[in-house]
Amino acid sequence: MKQKIALITGGSRGLGRNTALQLADKGVNVIVTFHRRADEASAVVAEIEKRGARAAALQLDTGNTASFTGFAEQLRELLQSRWQRYQFDYLVNNAGIGHHAPFAETTEAQFDELMNIHFKGVFFLTQKLLPLLADGGRIVNLSSGLARFSLPGYSAYAAMKGAVEVLSRYLAKELGPRGIAVNVVAPGAIETDFGGGLVRDNAEVNDFIASQTALGRVGLPEDIGGVIAALLSEENRWINAQRIEASGGMFL
Repeated sequence: MKQKIALITGGSRGLGRNTALQLADKGVNVIVTFHRRADEASAVVAEIEKRGARAAALQLDTGNTASFTGFAEQLRELLQSRWQRYQFDYLVNNAGIGHHAPFAETTEAQFDELMNIHFKGVFFLTQKLLPLLADGGRIVNLSSGLARFSLPGYSAYAAMKGAVEVLSRYLAKELGPRGIAVNVVAPGAIETDFGGGLVRDNAEVNDFIASQTALGRVGLPEDIGGVIAALLSEENRWINAQRIEASGGMFL
């Protein structure tokens, strides 16, 4: 059976990086995208290959829809040259940024940046890549626990993630005839450099979140990468159009 190929946006760091490594451990080949840090992407590629899978990295600004046609062509050429394939199997829309600002102070520029990366980018990148995604493939879109519970300062970010959750159900419906399953993973607070590393580096914030989480701690990247990798496995092929929150039980 031919090895699967996954494309992970924002796969050079944080949750994307951990997902890439966990997929590699399952024998899945991985293409990661990066925005600026080519060195980090190269390090992830090297680590994946050390684990026995094949890997590559491509530059992509997920907030710039005008670049998607060129990216799709690069991806097509990479698939043919490195894998002698015309399609890949798994798309993980993971790339993202965070803005923390009260609703009353959120600027239009902040709103537009979040919209372009977290919703418009996901919508049109997925659309552009449909011809390259194999029938019977999978899509996992990243949302957030903030689409279920509310914390001041995240109104714009959470609204985009809510939109992604609705979009995912529509994708599952419309791509069903091709056998493509589409699901959402919604992480809780995770110790990464996301949002300036607030959850990881601010002891007060970290302690508060741990106190509001049933399992008594803040999440780690490997808590999420494993969920995504599991969703893409054959054992979970019948899960479709679902929102799976991986938060350790925040704000129950």
